[in-house]
Amino acid sequence: MLETLQIGDHLLVNKMVFGTPVDFPFTSRTMLNTPGLSDPEHGDVIVFKYPESLNRDFIKRVIGVPGDKIEIRNKAVYRNDVLLDEPYAIHKDPQIVPKGHPNYQRDNLGPFVVPEGKYFVMGDNRDHSLDSRFWGFVDRDLIRGKAMILYWSWDRKANRWGGVRWSRIGSLIH
Repeated sequence: MLETLQIGDHLLVNKMVFGTPVDFPFTSRTMLNTPGLSDPEHGDVIVFKYPESLNRDFIKRVIGVPGDKIEIRNKAVYRNDVLLDEPYAIHKDPQIVPKGHPNYQRDNLGPFVVPEGKYFVMGDNRDHSLDSRFWGFVDRDLIRGKAMILYWSWDRKANRWGGVRWSRIGSLIH
C-alpha cells in the first residue's frame, strides 16, 4: 500500500462499520458476524483475513463491489467501462508484462463481474502488490474493518526519536 501506508504505520480500524466478526476462541473460524452500518464501498481501505492464509491480516483498497465489471488494460483500471481516476495508485515499473508471462494479470486482466458477496481489492503500489489480481476475490465474511486513522508512524531505520514520523500521526486514511 506504499505510498498511502508506510512500513511502521499503526492504524485505527473501525470494526463496527461493516459488522464485527466474532471468532471461535483460539481458531481462525468465524462464529458469527454482528450487523454493520454499511458494506464496503469503492475506494475504502479495508483490513481482511488473507484468503490464502486465514491467520494473516491484509490491507488493500476496494476497487470492485458485487456486480461491478472490472477490467485492467495496460495498467489502467476500468470499472463498469469507466477509467478510474486513482491519484493514490503508483506504478514504479514502466514496463507492461507481456501476454504469456506468469504475471500477465498484473497489468492486464478481465473483463469480469465481481460475484455477489465478494470484493475485488488492489494495493496502491500496483506493480508490487499481492492482491485480487493474483489470488481472487475477498469474501465479505473475511472483511474485518475499515482503516480510518493513522495513530502512530515509526521509521525503525532512523535514530531513536528521529524515527517518529510526526507529520503522519493523526492522518485520515483515504
